[in-house]
Parts: sequence; C-alpha cells; structure tokens
Amino acid sequence: MSAALPDDQPPRSVGLFEAFLFWLKLGLISFGGPAGQIAIMHEELVEKRRWLSERRFLHALNYCMLLPGPEAQQLATYIGWLLHRTWGGVIAGVLFVLPSLFILIGLSWVYIAYGDVPLVAGIFYGIKPAVTAIVAQAAWRIGSRALKNNWLWGLAAAAFVAIFAFNLPFPLIVLGAALLGYLGGRWLPQQFSLGGGHGAAGKSYGPALLDDDTPPAAHTRFRASRLALLLAVGALLWLLPMALLTGLYGWDGQLTQMAWFFTKAALLTFGGAYAVLPYVYQGAIGHYGWLSPSQMIDGLALGESTPGPLIMVVAFVAFVGAYLQPVFGAEAAFASGVLAACLVTWFTFLPSFLFILAGGPLVESTHGELKFTAPLTGITAAVVGVILNLALFFAYHVLWPQGFAGSFDWPAALIALAAAIALFVFKRGVIEVLGACALAGLGWQLLQ
Repeated sequence: MSAALPDDQPPRSVGLFEAFLFWLKLGLISFGGPAGQIAIMHEELVEKRRWLSERRFLHALNYCMLLPGPEAQQLATYIGWLLHRTWGGVIAGVLFVLPSLFILIGLSWVYIAYGDVPLVAGIFYGIKPAVTAIVAQAAWRIGSRALKNNWLWGLAAAAFVAIFAFNLPFPLIVLGAALLGYLGGRWLPQQFSLGGGHGAAGKSYGPALLDDDTPPAAHTRFRASRLALLLAVGALLWLLPMALLTGLYGWDGQLTQMAWFFTKAALLTFGGAYAVLPYVYQGAIGHYGWLSPSQMIDGLALGESTPGPLIMVVAFVAFVGAYLQPVFGAEAAFASGVLAACLVTWFTFLPSFLFILAGGPLVESTHGELKFTAPLTGITAAVVGVILNLALFFAYHVLWPQGFAGSFDWPAALIALAAAIALFVFKRGVIEVLGACALAGLGWQLLQ
C-alpha cells in the first residue's frame, strides 16, 4: 500500500484526510480475518508509515483483546482515536465496517435470489465443508494459545459439555466462566494470569509519530466528565432507534427483536467472532427461526470471503431473515433485508465504539491487573469448548444433510478432509481454501 520510510527519517504529521484515505483502503482490502487484518495494520502503520511505535501498537492491541467485540475493528478505532481524537476513531472504525456491509448486502441478495441455480448451488456445496474445517481450525488456534494448563483445559471441557449435552444458553456459560476465572485469579493466580498478551515489544522500525516516549495527548487522559458525556451520547444512540422500532413495530416485532438480540450478541464476543456464533445460531436458528442451519453455514462462508470483520455475518443473518419474512410485504423484500442488515450492523458495532472512545483512558490504566484479566482468561478458555461444539454442529448438518436417518454425504466429507489438511498441515489461507473447495463443489455438481 505504501513504501517504507528510511530508518533514520522521522515521520511527518498525519492529517485527518490522509488518515481517512488510509482507513478507506484498509476497509477495502482487510481480508484474512482478525489475524490478517492486524498484520496489515502492523505492516502499514508500524513498519512502513511509522504512525506509532511497536510498543504503542501492541499496547493498543492487548487492550482490544480484553474487550468483547471484533478486536481488529476496535484496534483501528483505537489508533484512529489516538491520532485524531474522537472523530478519528469514528472514521477509522466506520470505514473498517462499511465496505463489508455493502458487499455482504449484495452477496446476500445474490444468494437468496439465485441460490438454487446449479452454478451457485455447486459453489456453496463445496464451501460448506470448508467452513466446517475453518471453524475447527479456529477452535484449535484459540485453544493452543489459551489453554496453557489443566485448569483451563477443564474449563473448556466443562463449557463444551454445558452447551453440547445440556444446551445451556451461551450468555450463562460466559457468566459462569467469568466467575470461575475471577475465583481462579484469587485462589490460583499462577494458573489464571495468562491474559491476552502478544508478547513484549522488542523491535524498533525507527522514530515514530507516536513513539514510546511521546507524552500522552490530552484527549487520552481519563476525565470523568468526558466519560459521562460519551456514555450519555452512546445511550441516546442506542435508545432512540430502539424506541422508534418499538413504537413502529412493537417489542415483539421482527426488527425490534433483531436489534435487541444483536445488542446482546455484541456484548458477548469475547474471543472474536467465532465465540459469538454459537449464541447467534442458538437465537437466530433455534429461537427466532430467521434462517436455517444450512443458510447459516453459507453466511459464514460469505463473511470469510469478504473484507472486514467476520462478525459482519450478522448482516447476512438479518438480511436473510427480513428478506424471507419481509416487514414491508413480499414486494419490498429487498428493502426489508437492507434495512435489517443496516440496523443490525448499527446495534452490533455501537458497543465497540463506546468501549474504545469512552473506556480507553479508563481501562488502559487497569491493564495487566489480575482481577481484571483473570475473568477474561476464563471466558477465553470456555470459548474454545463452545467453538468446538459449533464445529460439530456444522459437521452434522454438512455430512448428514437429512439427519442421521439419511445417507452420509461422502463427497462433502472428502472436501472437508481436504480443507482440514490444507489448513492444518499446509497452513494455506482461508480465502485460498474457500476458493479451491468452491471449485471442487462446482465440479462435483457438474458431474452429476
């Protein structure tokens, strides 16, 4: 995206418009999930442009990892806020999401309108097994980082049993894990002192605009009056559209329930988007019936293959739910889907902006204290068990599409096995694997 500065050349100040252009480009190319998106930001902002130092970048990242919500989008918001105050954070966070929203609305419409066409059906036939392997890899990736001792392994196993065998609600599992993490931090501090760090910053790429010894800007210092103002504004931004939806459609109206459901989902995304997907499928499929398990898997595949945070799959869920059960009547199904996708995006990401803009100066001062990080360590461990359950849920619907009483789908199983080998053994990228599996599914459909 840009050429690196010479090591001895100090970076010049960055204007808001220049930052706007960068965040827009980032929103258009931020493929690869949170790891890929964070890598892009590190390369551009730390190594090449040197808008902030390695240590400042990692400090911001560690903070974002302690919060619910999409960590890459929050990191962009945080850095935008550091550079250009509140408006800088808003611009960075919005542009990280907006391209993905527009692309997903378009793809969701194509999926609903043409999903039964053999060409499209073949592509999704190959993508579904790949998604199953991708979710299994996510459980492995998070587990290998989070489960560092037997206590955390036990917590992950307990979470798996709770959701798989007893079908306990995901929020209850999160609360239980947080409580056990808090108690573990008090009684077994060495076992629960593994919060979301990314290691120490030991490398310098030259002088940075926000360097290690740059004095903190005035807007980054905690002020109770600023916190109260931002919380009040955030409450209004949530209450006004919620009140309007309730007045127009009632509390039980579809759009109102979507807004309420995804507000709760936004507060439960500890551990990234994969962690909240079990809660989404419990509610969107099991409780509300907005879409089918097969459609949920397809939506996750679309979310994986577009730029932006993976949690944008909620826009697909809302679009499909409102398109198939249109608020404005069958003749305006597309308008219903678009409105639902936009509303759900608003209610999903509003808490992320508040966590950064209102909580940044406050929470940053408590970073690294065990009483704050131990509950989050417990939640992250539980999330591993929950994601494993999600992988089994997807595998069941992919490999036995008519249930266990029906036949085993061996071509889908072969595609899933190939995707798993590509991801686990050969370390191929998600987009690459999805593309290859889509071609395999299309080829199988054409042979029939």
